[in-house]
Amino acid sequence: MIGSLRGTLVERSAAGEVVVEVGGVGYVVFVPPATVAALGEPGATVLLHTHLAVREDALTLYGFATRDERACFEALIGAHGVGPALALAVLSVHRPEVLRRAVADDDVGALCLVPGVGRKTAARLLIELKDRLGVLVAADVLAPAPAGGGRTNGSSPSARAEVRAALAALGYEPDEIAQALRDLPESDDVPTLLKAALSRLAPAR
Repeated sequence: MIGSLRGTLVERSAAGEVVVEVGGVGYVVFVPPATVAALGEPGATVLLHTHLAVREDALTLYGFATRDERACFEALIGAHGVGPALALAVLSVHRPEVLRRAVADDDVGALCLVPGVGRKTAARLLIELKDRLGVLVAADVLAPAPAGGGRTNGSSPSARAEVRAALAALGYEPDEIAQALRDLPESDDVPTLLKAALSRLAPAR
């Protein structure tokens, strides 16, 4: 198993394929688009946390900027019907913490922002990922439940879903919506959340 690579970035492409040279050997690694941008220009020294996929006809390396991204990737490819390409697509739209929140909130709409994922697939993934990311969800997304059994932090799933639907109705693309929802303030007031989302989107247009 190749758990990580530290070496010189030789090549990179917008499609998510990079070549990292380690000890005179160039390793082809497939990475999420955000990771491609973070690696810098060819010639830079880089560190990738890797997952080696072994098939009868190929050995393929997938690389990530953090161990957290790799853990989410491995959880995704362990789900039924999810291959590496779809797992990378999910991580291209949602950072690990956003993915965990979507799973914790049963947010079908969030997963539907990923190209190629419909509502049925999203609903199934939410069920499977609850088990695979269960420990991470409990530790990083949900605070301990209060005596009344409610949540202590975060916007309600319905509020964020309403904001997502409103942005879609305004003509924003899925990747724009995902970006706008990532850092919304903690609130259940839809107008407040929508105003905050639109303020993030306005400079991009």
